[in-house]
Amino acid sequence: MTSAVDTGVWIRRYRPAPDAGVRLLCLPHAGGAASYYVPVAAALAPAADVLAVQYPGRQDRRSEEPLGDLRELADRVADAVGDGDERPLAVFGHSMGALLGYEVALRLEEAGRGPVRLFVSGRRAPSAVRPSEDMHKRTDGALLDGVRRLSGTDAQVFEDEELVRMVLPAIRADYRAVETYEPRPGDRVRCPVTVLTGDDDPMATVEEAHAWSAHTEGPTDLHVFPGGHFYLNDRAADVLTVVRAHLGL
Repeated sequence: MTSAVDTGVWIRRYRPAPDAGVRLLCLPHAGGAASYYVPVAAALAPAADVLAVQYPGRQDRRSEEPLGDLRELADRVADAVGDGDERPLAVFGHSMGALLGYEVALRLEEAGRGPVRLFVSGRRAPSAVRPSEDMHKRTDGALLDGVRRLSGTDAQVFEDEELVRMVLPAIRADYRAVETYEPRPGDRVRCPVTVLTGDDDPMATVEEAHAWSAHTEGPTDLHVFPGGHFYLNDRAADVLTVVRAHLGL
């Protein structure tokens, strides 16, 4: 079993790389946990120090109340990385983590310690609004069906009733955070943004992903891979190639 270096309540370092020239802050998807990024930490160490965010309400934080407000989550995460480490920081978020990463980047820039790059994966731009997103209001069964259709969770998880009861509050809170989020007009990050998406993602068309270019004052590049919402599970090597290239690893 992989153990993590606990650098506080919010951050896990599964492969600490204190001598790395860059840090990569990784933000999980809705219902996800910091451990999702264990393979990323293993692949990038010792060239990059990977910091995986652990949201409340899951794994070792399962006794805590999950947060259903994206801005509050962003406040907490931005505070958590304000630890005095002066090394350059990049931010990577998938799905909900992409929106959260955007809000974290805005806060870090406002504090004068903005990221060198923002990677947004599997999420349409904040301005690409779709009507009638109400997953967080649905019954437990309907919510789980929606999560199951995205094919990002091991099917065996849904067969364990005790585990399902344990993770449902966090999943519902995460969907509430995403579905009630509204970007502030005029907000734009200053750092470059790299957009990654699957060509068959029901949560983000290629056009909706490309719309991230309107949310930064810096350059944007778009990478489209075969696959659905969790395309990166099958294309991890390709995604890491993009990350390495942009961070000079």
